[in-house]
Amino acid sequence: MRFSRKTLGIPYGVFLTLFVVAPLLVLFYYAFTNGQGQFTVKNLTDFFTDPNTMGTLVYSLAIALTTTALCLLIAYPVAYILATSRLKAKSVIIMIFVMPMWINFSLRITALKEILTAIEGNLAYYPFLNSVLGMTYDFLPFMILPIYNTIVKLDVSLNEAARDLGADGRRAFLRVTLPLSVPGIVSGISMVFLPAMTNYVVLDMLYNSTYIMGSLIGSYFSAYNWHGGSMIALVLLGFICLFTLLADGGEDENARTGGALL
Repeated sequence: MRFSRKTLGIPYGVFLTLFVVAPLLVLFYYAFTNGQGQFTVKNLTDFFTDPNTMGTLVYSLAIALTTTALCLLIAYPVAYILATSRLKAKSVIIMIFVMPMWINFSLRITALKEILTAIEGNLAYYPFLNSVLGMTYDFLPFMILPIYNTIVKLDVSLNEAARDLGADGRRAFLRVTLPLSVPGIVSGISMVFLPAMTNYVVLDMLYNSTYIMGSLIGSYFSAYNWHGGSMIALVLLGFICLFTLLADGGEDENARTGGALL
């Protein structure tokens, strides 16, 4: 048997078949069948007509959008200052932002819970705020790193050319740096928004809440309603795939045009 480089892809193909394709087929089967194994679209219509699932979807979107916006507002100035400064310890400072990710997730959220409890007294008073704070604390490095990597690679001569053409610092930033850093912003938004849509662990640990898509899917499966839970997971997967395609398309376009979306 003649060896080729394609042979190296066989283990990967087997892995994808067993752990990606096969589970998706099972998910599709349960999503479009009823308890008797008959084909039905009732699970799909129930998703869009049930106030509980739609309310959870809206709440999940609100948390994900707020978390993403807050991470972006914090991360961009931090990444910009670090990328454009002349500090010799840039890598050390970046490592400080990443270091919390090396600590166990449960320990970090538990520590944050103790701090919020000491400040608020009862976490039940501000569940939305606490959830956003917890997710922002957890996902902030995923927003800082791609923006920093994009800005630090920009050609400094572009800003110098803008200054030579009469642009002040603010206009050079708005016309040159910010548009060219859009690919990093898009990458950061993708890395924060998508997990924030489904990360129910933060909510459960801070407030024991079930108002998010991930925990709703878990509650369906815990109640042995695999058909309804599979459809919710499938619809959520569709939203995530759509967002990913839009983000990738926007990032490619920005890479070609220098951030023309702005």
